[in-house]
Amino acid sequence: MHSPTSLRHVLILGCGRSGTSIFGELFEHLPYYTYHSEPFVDQVPHLDFQTPQAIKVPRTHATYPASPGLSFPIEALDALVPPPQQLYWQVRHPLDAICSLRVGIAQKWGHHPKPPDWQAWLARPLLERCAYHWHYINSEGYARVADRAKIMRFEAMIADPLAFASEVCRDVGLRADAHLEALEAWAQRVQNTNNHRFVEAQTSRPYSRNDHHVKVGRWQENLTAEEIAQVRPLVEATAHRLGYVI
Repeated sequence: MHSPTSLRHVLILGCGRSGTSIFGELFEHLPYYTYHSEPFVDQVPHLDFQTPQAIKVPRTHATYPASPGLSFPIEALDALVPPPQQLYWQVRHPLDAICSLRVGIAQKWGHHPKPPDWQAWLARPLLERCAYHWHYINSEGYARVADRAKIMRFEAMIADPLAFASEVCRDVGLRADAHLEALEAWAQRVQNTNNHRFVEAQTSRPYSRNDHHVKVGRWQENLTAEEIAQVRPLVEATAHRLGYVI
């Protein structure tokens, strides 16, 4: 039998528009957990770690100079989020992520953490900026936590959200079968189409575009062959390392 003090604190990382928001909101459905969506890094040490905390992609703060690709210094991770901890790296097919990143990147590179040379890319086409952002986060950022973070795939979450949520419960020390009603409430929100059951994550809503029918494979609706050829060189090697084929 678990107790609240035995549950792992959770840190969800990854590139924007890869499902980190809806993944994070799973912890609003789970008992014992307090969920924090994108708090500033300097706020994290002041959370009540006497109880289980779940944190999604904290925001950079000058108090904690960030490691490349992350929003915090990797050497300060255990001080920020004390053990026991569970790190997740949420990833999505680059072409789908690029389609979804367009709104935020077009708004003065509204996704974080920004590449250090992001301003040098502002004159480049929007799709190239989105591709570069995906590559930067999933190469520089992931490399710094690869030895301790578990990869979670957007596609697996969409294909079977209840199995995805049950796996997370096992990771953090909760019995999934004891909390099926809560897991099912979250799982019903996670849909591949914008049907009546779909409930988008709160923080994702300003970045949505009503230009596709499905979330997995939306690139087939949004990108031309010429556009795919345009972004392929920017993402292909990183995609391959993460198990994706373009």
